[in-house]
Amino acid sequence: MTAATAQGVDTGRLKAALDAEAHRIVYDQYLPETTDGLGDELRCISEVDRAHLVMLTERGIVDADRSAALLRTIGELRDQDFAPVRALPMPRGVYLAYEGHLIAQLGDRIGGILHTGRSRNDLNATTTRLKTRAPYRALLDAVDRLAGVLLAKAEEYRDVVMPAYTHGQPAVPIGYGHYLAGIAAGVLRAYRSLLDAGRQLDVNPLGAGAIGGTSVPIDPRRTAELLGFDSAAPNSVDAVASRDFVLELLSASAVLGVVLARAGRDLSTWTSEEFGLLRVGDTLVGSSSMMPQKRNPFLLEHIQGRSSASLGAFVAAASAMTTGGYTNAIAVGTEAVRHLWPGLRGTTDAVTLLSLVVAGTEPERDRMERRAVDGFTSATYLAERLVLDGTPFRAAHHQVGETVLGALETGRSLEDAAAFDAVEDGALAPDRVMAACAHGGGPGSTAGGIHALTARLDALRAESAARSARWSDGAALLSQAVAEAVTSCRQK
Repeated sequence: MTAATAQGVDTGRLKAALDAEAHRIVYDQYLPETTDGLGDELRCISEVDRAHLVMLTERGIVDADRSAALLRTIGELRDQDFAPVRALPMPRGVYLAYEGHLIAQLGDRIGGILHTGRSRNDLNATTTRLKTRAPYRALLDAVDRLAGVLLAKAEEYRDVVMPAYTHGQPAVPIGYGHYLAGIAAGVLRAYRSLLDAGRQLDVNPLGAGAIGGTSVPIDPRRTAELLGFDSAAPNSVDAVASRDFVLELLSASAVLGVVLARAGRDLSTWTSEEFGLLRVGDTLVGSSSMMPQKRNPFLLEHIQGRSSASLGAFVAAASAMTTGGYTNAIAVGTEAVRHLWPGLRGTTDAVTLLSLVVAGTEPERDRMERRAVDGFTSATYLAERLVLDGTPFRAAHHQVGETVLGALETGRSLEDAAAFDAVEDGALAPDRVMAACAHGGGPGSTAGGIHALTARLDALRAESAARSARWSDGAALLSQAVAEAVTSCRQK
């Protein structure tokens, strides 16, 4: 037995290992949880603190020396990955343990100024948005990649003829590329919805206090700028009460998940031995522990399973939110919100797996075309030719139906069985029919459709990049402001 065989790489029939990215998604679920939830929370809190202190200093609410001392100590904690805070008991939550550490280090006169003009309520509303940025960004990047793969493969396979199916039966001839472009259209709508849903992520709730704002003359627009938000919340009640962005993101992700699941079902059917229309590459299939002959496109099952993650999360989050009044509420800010990140992660995994499968799957061209012929998919086109030659549609429909029946009884193709003056020789070949169906967004218009979808993707990509750039610019601006505040005090 070779080393490769021992590791499960060479199964006899399969000679390649599972794609590394697919392996991470499918099998890392069995590894211990590696996300650092406490660290993520502390990093977001400290980021908000830095922006808040810069703003308080600029407004003259806190003197520069005390602010600089706090900023230096917060910076040291960040460099230490918050090790001193991690070791503390947290009977009243993460923030109060963290603030208590700063007060213990610097004294109440310095450490005690941190919470000026704010509450844990608006702080939590702000940090939730900051924590959502990374998984939201990951989902957008995955959707962007999937859309690009679908459109690239749609162009590559634009002229590959296959039967479209309705009710599981061959219907009309289309291109495999036309089908992929159709899926791309659904993915791009979801991309648009996700970007729209993310707008509430860009509203800064900091400054709303517990629920009634504050009498301290703070400047939420400045903290918004430093944290990469594009606006400040105009109403303090809404700022701390609402987590609607959670529902909006999960809703958009759930709709995307439906598209993914439906595509996964099609591909699962078409990759079966009975259909044999598609072949998935060896790095994207699995074998059987018992049956040596198997090539299982099992990633498609994971796509179908994970595509519903956001739907389940939406139901759970919405159900939790309905129990809380329109104020700061644990049911809303904690219990509902906790469903967001697993929902986004599951959808991201499904999107990534579908990208891999679409990129690594090739159509069985001859088989596809043979099924288009044997399925009499040119029958509708034949009926339409008779209509354009003057036959009423229902009569044409009946005549062609009888022709198909006769072809089945005699074992002939539709082309051989048809004897209509309105149809020239060779006109019923599926590729010619496909090309002729250029109206109503049919396969004859695929090239133009791909061009339009590509332009839409470019616009969405630019909007997504602009949002990410604002977040990065805010982080850079904040780091610069903190450095200047600390340096200016040292030079005094």
